[in-house]
Order: sequence, then structure tokens, then C-alpha cells
Amino acid sequence: MSPSLFAGFALGFSLILAIGAQNAFVLRQGLRRQHVFWICLACAGSDAVLIGAGVLGFGSLAFHWPWFEPAMRYGGAGFLVWYGARNLYAAWTGGAALETEEGDAALALAPVLATVLMLTWLNPHVYLDTVVLLGSISAQYPDPVLFGFGAMFASFTFFFALGYGAVLLAPFFARPRAWQILDALVGLTMWAIAAKLLLM
Repeated sequence: MSPSLFAGFALGFSLILAIGAQNAFVLRQGLRRQHVFWICLACAGSDAVLIGAGVLGFGSLAFHWPWFEPAMRYGGAGFLVWYGARNLYAAWTGGAALETEEGDAALALAPVLATVLMLTWLNPHVYLDTVVLLGSISAQYPDPVLFGFGAMFASFTFFFALGYGAVLLAPFFARPRAWQILDALVGLTMWAIAAKLLLM
């Protein structure tokens, strides 16, 4: 394997490994077995676009458009506060349980995709990790394009493993209390990320 390709894969995988807004949503949908393929594709495809932009030298976007960073930061924080509150309310009210039958009240694809795309594109950390960090580091390798492909492959590997691997936790999430715990953790995670954005 090319050193550039391997380095891109390793760094890309390490950057998306931590639980964040995007990952928590993918995990939740994977547990529900709802639109898993399209959600994973949307996350990994978005990362691929941003990584490609960074490798091609567009990491200086924020420097050319000074309003871009604060607009993304406050917009993303506002969305995460709302989404976190929704999850905390679900944790408080309870009553959810894992539904495994194919026709069980699945949300329509369009609003689910809209949510995951907002969690992705309204999060400034996504831009910092993909466009700025991976884009700048790729220039240090003999083949920046292969480095970028490695990072893209890491993203596809991670999201599809998370989405489809979540089913292994299905027996645990057959209990409503487990869903309350997950909703509470997701809600608190969203609020923690929002607070971090606002305090940057």
C-alpha cells in the first residue's frame, strides 16, 4: 500500500472515530435499521467532497470570506441546541423501544437525510477536520491525491461499519430504558458540541 494512501486512511479514520453529532445520528438510525445505506452514503459522500476540496487547495476559504466561519459556527450551534433538546425530551418522556419489523413507523427518507446533512454541513468542526487539517497535511506527502483517497476510504469504511454494525446492539436496545439512556447521551453530546462552538 502507498505510504500516502495509508497515512490518509489512518488520519482520516482517527479524526472521525470520536462520537459526535454525525456519528450519534448514524448509530441511532443503524439501531432502528431505517435508511441506513442512504445515511451512511450521505455522511461518507459529504466527507469525500470536503476532503477533495481540502486536497485541491480550498482550505483557505475562511481566510478569503471572513464571515464564513462565524456564520457556520453560530448556525451549527443553534441547530445542535435544538436537536439536543429534542433528544433530551425523548429521554425524559421515554416509551421508545427498538422496532425490528420492516413496516414499523419509519420516518420518511427526505427528512432523515435533511437532518443528517444539516448535522454534517452546519458543523464547523467538519470543515476544520476535512478541508483545513486533512487538506494541509496532504501537501506534506509525495502524492496528496492518494492521501485524500485514503481519507475518503476511511470515511466510507467508518460510517458503513457504524451504521450496519449497530445491529449487533439490537438486543440491548430492545428495552425502552436503553433508548432513554441513548437519547440522553446524544442530547448531552449535541449540547456539549454546541457549547464548544460558542466558546471558540
